[in-house]
Amino acid sequence: MKASRIAAAGAAAGITVLALSAPAFAHVSVQPEGEAAKGGYAVVDFKVPNERDDASTTKLEVNFPTDHPLASVMPEPVPGWKIEVTKSKLAKPLEMHGEKISEAVTKVTWTADGDGIEAGFFQKFPVSVGTLPEDTDQLVFKALQTYSNKEVVRWIEVPQKGEDEPDNPAPVLELSAASEDGHHGSSGDEASDAESAENASAETAADSGSSDDTDTTARVLGVVGIVVGAAGVAYGVLAGRRRTNA
Repeated sequence: MKASRIAAAGAAAGITVLALSAPAFAHVSVQPEGEAAKGGYAVVDFKVPNERDDASTTKLEVNFPTDHPLASVMPEPVPGWKIEVTKSKLAKPLEMHGEKISEAVTKVTWTADGDGIEAGFFQKFPVSVGTLPEDTDQLVFKALQTYSNKEVVRWIEVPQKGEDEPDNPAPVLELSAASEDGHHGSSGDEASDAESAENASAETAADSGSSDDTDTTARVLGVVGIVVGAAGVAYGVLAGRRRTNA
């Protein structure tokens, strides 16, 4: 009886923890595919879960930061969704590859052609962005999620360090430190790639030798196990006979 009560209490506690922790994960978020380094380019995914049981998500609006505008924003086509890119004039032009950029993307809107994101599902919306700013550690993307019943959830509250997460946090992209070389495809990189390939070959050979040693050890242990097992059976038989004779 006590054991069943303890099990029931544990199950109830587990359900309570899950119920309390679920909202922390069920919001619009942004994550890079790989790394989002300062001064570089990245592909980021806006992840949108559907939080309603009686409606589907039919529209997503993501506002791009105006305090750190991005000169290049290219959404990846998403089947079943129409994409609209909104550009605005910049108060302070950007310089990119020696050219002045006077406008930048300030909003990207995805609108479903069909049912959109149904209950129990989520959708990723990939976007290529760059160049990422070097004078900040994060970018905030305020987002609006619209449901088929016309409800709009505003993910616009900026999380503050040292404080609890707000009820409707805005997606925040954390930026990593810029690479030391600051360039790609140079002869130095090629030499590094060659060295990496050589090291990989050496590691493969080492792994192969290790695998052979492991196989040999496994076989020896297997034989030893068989011998020990046979000895145990023989001992059991002899012991049984002695008991019978006695």
